[in-house]
Amino acid sequence: MTSATTSIDEEESSKTSRIHVIRSTPNRADIEELTAYHEFLSYQEQQKRCFGRILDGENTPQNISLYGFLLGIVCGGGLVFGIKVPTALPQLGYFLCALALFHFLEYLATALYNPRKLTLDSYLINHSAHYHAAHAVSFLEFSIECYLFPSWRKFGWINVVGLCLVILGQLARTTAMMSAKSNFSHRIVDYKAPDHQLVQHGIYSLMRHPSYFGFYWWAVGVQCLLFNPICLMLFVFYLHRFFSERISYEEYTLLRFFGDEWTSYKTRTPTWMPFIE
Repeated sequence: MTSATTSIDEEESSKTSRIHVIRSTPNRADIEELTAYHEFLSYQEQQKRCFGRILDGENTPQNISLYGFLLGIVCGGGLVFGIKVPTALPQLGYFLCALALFHFLEYLATALYNPRKLTLDSYLINHSAHYHAAHAVSFLEFSIECYLFPSWRKFGWINVVGLCLVILGQLARTTAMMSAKSNFSHRIVDYKAPDHQLVQHGIYSLMRHPSYFGFYWWAVGVQCLLFNPICLMLFVFYLHRFFSERISYEEYTLLRFFGDEWTSYKTRTPTWMPFIE
């Protein structure tokens, strides 16, 4: 037993000595050995990422491609459902199409104009529990009222107005991401990066916070499209409260970053969201 222990100790001592030699006086063979070892570790990590689990929330190629594939199915299926199926409720198909397109364009716009911040979360599918609950409640109201009041579900002018608001909101949000480029972020930042600029051109010359404007009217439009009177009132209330608080804090950080430049821009540029100045 003592002999085996001594042998192990000598082996460990030899490894330690070897590492010390490599670290203190590396030669070409040592460098090649370390390089090969790091390449092997990198290969293992790559294999793990490429052949890992799917739908586990990790920023892996298989998850990114699968999210895009599923969104494409929902978007295309919703559009066909809304246009081609004569016995279906067209507004439900348009809603599914708009929802899938919203998340897909979030990722696409980030990939094209802000690739440094591109991750799986750029789809905004894992946005928050409140976001998922809001859509679940709106679908529940739609289903209940469809059963109780089927005459309400005839596609009429309110649905058309809702569809127009959805399109307007989506265009505004995507255009905002295109105009802001690397200055756009899905999260409010508390520090000013060296390349951070106050964007005042494009759609930002017409309104402050065009991405918020876009989502506000997109969400309101969805409820008009589905003709959900209860959810419409709830959405307007919570959207107003959420964006009032978020814009207030974001503008506080922008004032710290840009000072008088921000004050001048804010004075001459509205938000175009009701009761949010």
